[in-house]
Amino acid sequence: MNAQTAGLGRPRGLATRLLAGQSIVLLAGALTAALVATLLGPSIFHQHLLEAGHSENSPEMVHIEMAYRDASLISLGLGLLIALLSALGVTWFLSRRLRRPLGELTIAARELSRGHYAARVPDVGTGTELETLAGAFNVMAARLEGIEDTRRRMLADLAHELRTPITTLTAYHDGLHDGVVQLGADSQAALTEQTDRLARLAEDIDEVSTAEEGRLSLLPEAVAVSDLLWNAGEAVRDRYRDAGVNLAVDTDGAAGLTVTVDRQRLGQVLSNLLTNALRHTPAGGIVTVSARQVDDEIDITVTDTGEGIAPEHLPHVFERFYRGDAARSRDNSGSGIGLTISKAIIDAHQGTIKAASPGPGQGSSFVVTLPRRHA
Repeated sequence: MNAQTAGLGRPRGLATRLLAGQSIVLLAGALTAALVATLLGPSIFHQHLLEAGHSENSPEMVHIEMAYRDASLISLGLGLLIALLSALGVTWFLSRRLRRPLGELTIAARELSRGHYAARVPDVGTGTELETLAGAFNVMAARLEGIEDTRRRMLADLAHELRTPITTLTAYHDGLHDGVVQLGADSQAALTEQTDRLARLAEDIDEVSTAEEGRLSLLPEAVAVSDLLWNAGEAVRDRYRDAGVNLAVDTDGAAGLTVTVDRQRLGQVLSNLLTNALRHTPAGGIVTVSARQVDDEIDITVTDTGEGIAPEHLPHVFERFYRGDAARSRDNSGSGIGLTISKAIIDAHQGTIKAASPGPGQGSSFVVTLPRRHA
């Protein structure tokens, strides 16, 4: 048993502390009133009696002053007793009203510390402050639960990403060792493909870690928005043509607009967005990249007529390794890191990136918002 749970070190309850605080205030008030009544009251009362015509040290004067003192003491005593009883009642009411929600908050916090992220504080209904505290706690718990879900999903996806190339390399290694497989052009191509895949995955993980930790190196310069759009479109145009998807680069709203950005990094972001749009837009669909000025900011938008995004997936599209459709082919859906890197790059430019979609089958749009560079 430690000092905090035994003897004088035992922590006192809320009711005890409330009552002690109110008692100190009441005693201070009563002591002040008693001193005033004792030191100033009699002399003032005596002076008024003299002015009223009573002679000094007369029997009537003595009895009147004794009655005044007795009445003052009785009044102060009764007032202090009633105040203490009232303080006790108020303390009991408040402590009873606060003890339950605070206890529930303590239990939820303890569960959260044990890794039970589904813990929530129920509606306490005891005032704005406690309701605000409970609401903030529930928001924090929900975010922690989401982070934990993302971590588990990320580990599962990462294990899957690693399993395929490792299995292939192991099979070729065993085959070469046993003499079942010959090291020919096909074998070399397969081995190269899988090692490149592992290298790409390692580079993606390193890049997203660098981006999210704010260690990106930026070389900002003044860049015309129309140039960004054209360069991004030209970089992926051949892939769009091969896939049968129409790519429209609309520079009408970008005329005369300039931003201060790292040209290569912004090109990487737009390339990620256009590649993502191509991946989820069937042949015959249209992907449009455009820009416009909104107040003192520039919006660069990539819109597609493809698969769309379900509402429950929209808050997670920028999370690492997140895929809205777990059944979707991983080769077709990418590593799930491109959008995460894009968000980190835009954050480093003090901008924002948002995703929107009316729903599955209705296309989607990604909007990059950057501060405008004034001439």
